[in-house]
Amino acid sequence: MQTAVMTDRERAAVQAYLRLLHTVRAAFDAPPGARPVLVPPSVLAEADHALTDAGLAGNEEGFFRLLESWCPEG
Repeated sequence: MQTAVMTDRERAAVQAYLRLLHTVRAAFDAPPGARPVLVPPSVLAEADHALTDAGLAGNEEGFFRLLESWCPEG
């Protein structure tokens, strides 16, 4: 059963995902003709590691429920 308060690991997973999301958005927001912005492997690894630590790897439904509860406008 999901608790009302996220654990530290769940919070870390949400924060890592949001950093990844902002990095990807920056890549797509680059002006036309600019050098493409690559997503650093460390950002992907951080998100993957945080999801695994929180027990959310492969559980997208549970993860996005957490994300929505923490950042409903996102």
